[in-house]
Amino acid sequence: MTDNIHSHDHPESDRVREGGFTLWFTGLSGSGKSTVAHLVGPELDRRGLIVEYLDGDSVRRHLSKGLGFSKEDRDTNIERIGWVASRLTRLGGAVICAVISPYEETRAKARALVEEFGPFVEVFVRASVAECARRDVNGLYAKAFAGEITGFTGVDDPYEEPSSPELVLDTEATEPEEAAALVLAKLEELGLVATEVAA
Repeated sequence: MTDNIHSHDHPESDRVREGGFTLWFTGLSGSGKSTVAHLVGPELDRRGLIVEYLDGDSVRRHLSKGLGFSKEDRDTNIERIGWVASRLTRLGGAVICAVISPYEETRAKARALVEEFGPFVEVFVRASVAECARRDVNGLYAKAFAGEITGFTGVDDPYEEPSSPELVLDTEATEPEEAAALVLAKLEELGLVATEVAA
């Protein structure tokens, strides 16, 4: 237990749950998932948690190399991430996943895998296709709009918005630092991290 967690100082409802959890950021490419995730992670680390990132791009390079972007391959990729997240959660880690994960059914499978061992906190990072395209420095949306690439989530392949996420972040109306603060507040509310007390 970290030095800043004192369960005996809090009423039962405010106690911090010991053990791992998975924080799952889902949203369109360019919505701000990784940006917010990498602001939340260092704060969790500062509070004494063991943090591990499973970012969509790095997972595809290492864990899911060779998979394409068909629905079957996308599902396989997300199920692999869910399985790894469940193992790390079981070991007590704070697992941060930042993946498009466009299909509700596959996200539900990832949740079920994780929840065998600890909480699954789904964060829907919401931004319009137009805004995501505006932010896209690699021009992938433009290529998708022009038909140069196909199967692009949000353009010619669906993104199924979460039906009941633990948190929704509107990154068109919220700056990344504010969004990260909202995530930390939700984790505190759920009893997954200690509430910081001002000195």
